[in-house]
Amino acid sequence: MASKSSFSYFKNLKEMSSIRAIAEALKNSSKARKITMREAYEMAKNQQGVSDTDLPIYPDFAKMMGLPNGATVLNDCHGDVIGRSSKARKFYNKLTSAEKEKIEGDIREAVFQMEKYPLIKAEAVLGMDSDLMIRATFITTESDAMNMFNWLCNFQPFETVAEEYHKSKDVPIIDIILVAFNEWETTDPYYLVGKYPQLALHDVHQNVLFIFGMRYFGERKKGTLTLGWTSGIKMGYVACHAGIKEIDFSTCEDSKYHKLDKRSIVFFGLSGTGKSSHTNSHTNGGTLPKGFKKVILHDDAFQIDVDNKVCLGWEPTLFDKTDSRELGNNDWNYMISLMNHTILEIEGKRIPIGMDLRNSNGRALMSRDVIGKTVNRCSFPKALAWLMKDSVLPPIIKFNNNHLAIAMGAALMTERNKAENLSAEELGKLVFEPFANPFRVYELYKDVEAFLRVAETDADFYSFNSKGYWKSSDTDLEPISLQTSLTLQTAILTDALEWVDWDLVPGAMIPTKETIDKLIPGYSVKYDPLTRENYAEYRMTVHDRFQQRINFIKTTDISTKLELMNKLVDALFGNTPV
Repeated sequence: MASKSSFSYFKNLKEMSSIRAIAEALKNSSKARKITMREAYEMAKNQQGVSDTDLPIYPDFAKMMGLPNGATVLNDCHGDVIGRSSKARKFYNKLTSAEKEKIEGDIREAVFQMEKYPLIKAEAVLGMDSDLMIRATFITTESDAMNMFNWLCNFQPFETVAEEYHKSKDVPIIDIILVAFNEWETTDPYYLVGKYPQLALHDVHQNVLFIFGMRYFGERKKGTLTLGWTSGIKMGYVACHAGIKEIDFSTCEDSKYHKLDKRSIVFFGLSGTGKSSHTNSHTNGGTLPKGFKKVILHDDAFQIDVDNKVCLGWEPTLFDKTDSRELGNNDWNYMISLMNHTILEIEGKRIPIGMDLRNSNGRALMSRDVIGKTVNRCSFPKALAWLMKDSVLPPIIKFNNNHLAIAMGAALMTERNKAENLSAEELGKLVFEPFANPFRVYELYKDVEAFLRVAETDADFYSFNSKGYWKSSDTDLEPISLQTSLTLQTAILTDALEWVDWDLVPGAMIPTKETIDKLIPGYSVKYDPLTRENYAEYRMTVHDRFQQRINFIKTTDISTKLELMNKLVDALFGNTPV
């Protein structure tokens, strides 16, 4: 019966952490009232900061979830903090004994404060395939009903999948417990993040999460997913903060594509790198051959089961930015819930507006139907791509050295984005985000080993430049249009490109002039690495970027696996000056 309760999981109850025990006591308190999604929706309407609109919730979703006829989208507006706060995250298993003792006492005190408020709880299921289902409980105050509604929408209310859950595969994972308390107050500087006390405490060994002083739904979504991803790693799966779609070429009008059969492609990248654009594009900008069929697993989170060569999804909805969705965009027909939007009166109706008018990082929960046909599992990936914000890389490169491919993923270079609660200075810095997953709470070397298994199982690895390519300097860049990137995506799915070694980066290849110019006329002239202006400076910057990658990897826990680290460093070292 899928995941396990505390009583069935622990052979000896003394193995239960203090943090887990606190969460269990609250979860099973007679004061915590269990509610349904419909009740959470009705309560959210009366919550401070929440406004009803005249935009209908996507009808198919509303009906499936038992929401009232004519249910409309709610807009939850926050205060100063409108994004995630990574600095508020603490990991119970990494604390010293003294820190654990302190934080356990502080959690008990916070829960005592919390119990002065009316409490509600609800259950959901993470994972949509019977091979991967984990039960989760969310306990919070009535004043946080909107986030409970969003959480139930983002995963699956237990009552809607109870029969499937009870028939699902038994997994050696303990149920997840999430506790949130927005009204938490403390003067302890230990918890001060900027101007406010904030805490997101993870006990990843025993699947518990406390979120105090943080209103943003993204903390609850990603925190819960963090525990899900980590649970998947424990079961031998590969955790992916990425988008994946599967193209079926066997139905194409031109029979030459039939031999390709079904092929899945994965894109790893943070918000703003094009992950969703690549994953959700309906036709790859009109470049896919006529007659193809496409399904999408998800644009944000899934697991790869290497042994059985399948990919399994976690969530039935999408949590997307709306900064590029203008009034009249068809995506508004698929809305479920909104965060931090302005509302205008238009022809007597309250209409939410995107485009980040009220603040940056306006967000929406949408049905997966917005991206077309979706599935809960799909085939093992044929191609995996790192979306890099690194100006010295051509628009696309293919790796023919597995250790270089995985080293580039482990030292994925990018820029921060406004989904994080960071200063303007921090947002401007280049950073490394291994495998584009800032929510990893286990050792990085485990991801390296996992992705090497993928590379050794008939999967190809690529890097896409999602920033712009060096023209004459690191700031004077040759633009790389989304259309170009989508065309390249189709090219690798259809084996339309031949490759030649990139002499500047041993272990990497770039498209041959003959094959790429057939697809994108003038590509080889526009993006040839040898034609970069100020070439000597360009070459040294390439070397510098790879040295930065080496330096980064050496600072991580990969260094505890000396043989593994040396293979990654050696693969990167071929690209640094002798």
